[in-house]
Amino acid sequence: MVSPIGTKVSEEHCYMGTYHSTRGRTLSCSSKVAIRTGIAPDGGLFVSDELGTQQVDISSLAYKSYFEIAQDVLGMLLNDYTDEEISACVDEAYRGTFASEEVTPLVKLDAAPGTDAPQTYVMELFGGPTSAFKDVALQMLPRLMARTSAKDGGAERIMIVTATSGDTGKAALEGFADVPGTKILVFYPRDGVSDVQRLQMVTQTGENVGVCAVEGNFDDAQTGVKRIFGDRQLAEKLSAKGWFLSSANSINWGRLLPQIAYYFSAYCDFVNFGRIKLGERVVFCVPTGNFGNILAGWMAKEMGLPVSRFVCASNANNVLTDFIETGVYDRRRPFHVTTSPSMDILVSSNLERLLYFLSKDAERVAGWMKQLSVEGRYDVGAELREAIERDFEAGYCDDEGTAAEIARVWRECGYLIDTHTAVASRVLDDYRARTGDETPAIVVSTASPYKFCDSVLRALGEQTDAPGTELIGRLERVTGTKAPAPLANLAGRAVRFDGCVAPERQKQVVEDFLS
Repeated sequence: MVSPIGTKVSEEHCYMGTYHSTRGRTLSCSSKVAIRTGIAPDGGLFVSDELGTQQVDISSLAYKSYFEIAQDVLGMLLNDYTDEEISACVDEAYRGTFASEEVTPLVKLDAAPGTDAPQTYVMELFGGPTSAFKDVALQMLPRLMARTSAKDGGAERIMIVTATSGDTGKAALEGFADVPGTKILVFYPRDGVSDVQRLQMVTQTGENVGVCAVEGNFDDAQTGVKRIFGDRQLAEKLSAKGWFLSSANSINWGRLLPQIAYYFSAYCDFVNFGRIKLGERVVFCVPTGNFGNILAGWMAKEMGLPVSRFVCASNANNVLTDFIETGVYDRRRPFHVTTSPSMDILVSSNLERLLYFLSKDAERVAGWMKQLSVEGRYDVGAELREAIERDFEAGYCDDEGTAAEIARVWRECGYLIDTHTAVASRVLDDYRARTGDETPAIVVSTASPYKFCDSVLRALGEQTDAPGTELIGRLERVTGTKAPAPLANLAGRAVRFDGCVAPERQKQVVEDFLS
């Protein structure tokens, strides 16, 4: 069988019952094939029916380092990688590349004196080279891909094509820059990222990288990329030149898996802090756009992580909030450009994986995805909605509430958060007020506030009449905090990429990039 990205999946190297598409179970393959290929031949996403059949012994992870936890967790999920390969990938990805040896440290927010609010902790995921949570996965993915070969899915050279709402793009560019045998092309919505996010991408160094803006929003850019992956003629043309396409978005199984590890790490930190006893349950509140980050947490729960609820936090583009509450996914609504741009998404691709895991019905999933494409909506019915509600709560926060939360957390806790983390923090407070649930909770912090310094400064009552690079210094002076070095050093870097195309021109950009 030939995939839409021009890669032959050899029967000789397939492992039955390991990975298959969310939309069909006729083809089973190894984790290396799934990671190298990116998207399944039928346009679905790779999943494993073996998820949850092995349970992590939480007590065995307590007091281990992040590196050890990542090795143990990934070893359970990547059955055709050797222990030596996984250990090497973890070391290459995380040693010396993150600000802290803890990689994703857990920070206690000190409540204001006299308050009796439940204690909140923040898991900081932004200590990597691009100051966003995507680094955790995208420092790992190139290493995982490098340990595949032609026998695992195709030709030797890999062309990465990805759409980004801001953070994935830079993290992918940084991870794949000058990696032998690869090229990477990133599309981003022209007016849908912060000034700092844009500068991070368009100044990226590396001989194998490309960046192009797209007229429209993230969904437009992502739809264009999906069309590229579904274009058989393009696949054949690229294959003839020795290239095949793959993705660095969280639609790639190898992008998603490394994120599972930090949920286990955060829980173990909670135990080590003495906040909970081993086996007690916690709540995670996750700012959510494409549903990959929160899905990684849910998969950790399926592997044995004690979690009582996942609170899905959305901004004004609250399509996921409505879905979790009603079971109806409806993208036919106004698109809002917000101060939390990485969540400005109306088509959350990774939700497809959750629907498969809960239904185990690839035919129904394929039908829902077709309905979404043709009609713009689907209804999963009462039974599946109830299954979702057993694990998930949802809420949303608009820009006004986001700004108020940034100011409150800074005023009461002396802690600076970005716009996406603020959405999660506010939604968690709303959830607690609504339910009375005082279970120990962790807010997943996905980006440095310095990536969105204009919005953060406005929230603190400051003027923002300057370019993003100048605002970085202003935010440092106003708060007395320190910008991450990769962001502080953006000023003066040469812009290398200034192209902008309509979504229907993205295919041509790919061809031109490889010519």
